[in-house]
Amino acid sequence: SNFKRKEHRQKTECAKITTVLLKSRTGEFDLESIMFLKLRNLGIYDLGCIGDCINLERLDLSGNNITNLGPLSPLRRLLVLNLSANRISNLEPLSSCEGLLSLNVAGNVIPSVDNLHALKSLKKLESIRMKDNTYNYTNPVCKNLSYRTLILENFPNMKVLDGERVVGRGSDLYQLCKDIDDTIKAGMYKNGQLPELPETKPWVDDGFWEIKRSNNAIVDEAYKQFSDVLHECRLLNSRAAHVISQNERTISFKNQPKQYAV
Repeated sequence: SNFKRKEHRQKTECAKITTVLLKSRTGEFDLESIMFLKLRNLGIYDLGCIGDCINLERLDLSGNNITNLGPLSPLRRLLVLNLSANRISNLEPLSSCEGLLSLNVAGNVIPSVDNLHALKSLKKLESIRMKDNTYNYTNPVCKNLSYRTLILENFPNMKVLDGERVVGRGSDLYQLCKDIDDTIKAGMYKNGQLPELPETKPWVDDGFWEIKRSNNAIVDEAYKQFSDVLHECRLLNSRAAHVISQNERTISFKNQPKQYAV
């Protein structure tokens, strides 16, 4: 039984971040030298001495059993923090990580928008994830869509929310895709009939969109980005045309007169 108790104690110690664990995972002799740290899926519930890594810039603690973020508060140089798939409800200790650019807390138990006010001091925050559909991670707060409005109002530099661009290149395209998807899902047809639409005409003259080369690298990059977005628009247009033609076929099939056996 002494052996079992010792074995249990060792397992428990693995679930706590210790100096030995940090040094063995990073190969660093001095905790202050650690700048990047990945401690995923280790069953960690106690962050222990993580606060001694004062120069940490990137930290991944996803897939653990963490509830208390208190030990993270000394990490003022932290830029990227992944806390997805834990058991976190209180974000208050992160308020001192004022340099934070990216925060992932999808797959936790954050209950309401009130808990997000703790992040107000993180004025540099550019990306935040409260949910991640790829892994089916979410938070109770996400049931109320007002959390998105609150985040966008309180964080002036926010660029990406839940993996979607909200400003800058691509944000309009995301919104366009979302609007078209919503329209298609809601059903574009009134009384089962496809509305009569006038034949579309080009917005601009032929050759308007042709890219003219430039020796200026910045202008070249801007043209490249615009070409990428234009390509995505064309793909989206093709996809929408395909869905519309599918629905037209379905409607015409439904409108065929029923035949009854005499």
